[in-house]
Amino acid sequence: MHDVGGILGAIVIGIVAGWIADQVTGRRHGLMITLVVGLVGSFLGAFIANVLNIAYTGWWASLAVSAAGAVLLLALLGLVRRNA
Repeated sequence: MHDVGGILGAIVIGIVAGWIADQVTGRRHGLMITLVVGLVGSFLGAFIANVLNIAYTGWWASLAVSAAGAVLLLALLGLVRRNA
């Protein structure tokens, strides 16, 4: 049962992080794209935090790292689209 809670928590954080990234970048995606952006952003944010040796624990910190990663992901995708 604990694994289900962890998965659901990751989905909720992913959706919220993706939504925050949409708001910051001025984009409007559907729920599924927002979730994917949030989840991929979570991995990107966690990777960068790990490389920079930034420790974070808890729901709010995970959300902040995930949202920062999602914003970075959308910014990078915007640069790639602009140059393509």
